Amino acid sequence: MTIKDIAKLSGCGVATVSRVLNGHPDVSDETRRKVLAVVEEQGFQPNNNAKHLKQQASSSIAIIVKGIMNMLFADLVEKLQALLRDAGQEAAVYYLDEDANEVAFACQLCRERRPMGILFLGGDLELFEAGFAPIAVPCVLLTNTAKELRFDNLSSFTTDDGAAAQQVIRLLAGRGHRHIGLLGGNWSCSQISYSRLMGCRDACLQLGIPFDVDRQCEPCRYSMPEAYAATRKLLERCPELTAIFAVSDVMALGAIRALRDMGRRVPEDISVVGYDGIVTGQYSLPRLTTVRQDTQQLAERGVDALLRSIQRRSPPVHELVPFHLIEGESVAQLN
Repeated sequence: MTIKDIAKLSGCGVATVSRVLNGHPDVSDETRRKVLAVVEEQGFQPNNNAKHLKQQASSSIAIIVKGIMNMLFADLVEKLQALLRDAGQEAAVYYLDEDANEVAFACQLCRERRPMGILFLGGDLELFEAGFAPIAVPCVLLTNTAKELRFDNLSSFTTDDGAAAQQVIRLLAGRGHRHIGLLGGNWSCSQISYSRLMGCRDACLQLGIPFDVDRQCEPCRYSMPEAYAATRKLLERCPELTAIFAVSDVMALGAIRALRDMGRRVPEDISVVGYDGIVTGQYSLPRLTTVRQDTQQLAERGVDALLRSIQRRSPPVHELVPFHLIEGESVAQLN
């Protein structure tokens, strides 16, 4: 099995397949999924040339980014690269589809390119529990917690997603909203969005607000087009909703466009809250109300923990980074 075979089976060019296998971002989401599906089905193991191996082996830190459309991760990558550069370290960035197995990719990376350490941006804890043990190099997981996994070479830093989601629901309830929809994410208990779902559920129970997961929640991938489609589906099922909480700002922006196209004004007819605090949300119309994750602290703590583990084999650290609820213009007060 060669790259040419993968190209033929996936219907893509050899150069495109090569870019996907090497983690380049300049490939469409659909094409990347198509190629990776063939790679997984065929059990393909790329054989990198010696020059590339020499360039990457043992001298660089790998940054594995799970999700191509996640703007929060784009901000984190920029900050991580700057911090590592200031510390005299090289970084190699690999972009994966959000449904890819990041732990299997990391295992392959360790065999072929032998990085000094790995920073994971986003991650499925079930995949870590099942497949992380063979990885021996120091690692850090950002935006999810690995505390319960108890690996001695895996630290983690994340926002308290449950508490943040509860604060969003309390804000909406305080503005008179009782029919609230939840948009986006994957509801698997090992995913980041599950904590946000549970936070919403707990807050609604405490406040006596109806919360029917099957009816009021619509999962989707972290992209504007998929959030657009999911918003239309959610509103068709629950036309009485007065507010939508999207589990990322990217999804919130897709939702606002969908609502406008459906003839709904934001926030006059329906309110929207996002999550992440990306810069784009503060320049949208209306300016987005959102939970801001502190990407600077996440990056600084993650790099510090990784370098200490590489240099001194320090024990793993698991910390929560503070979040801030930023009130913009996308939530209305109901009469």
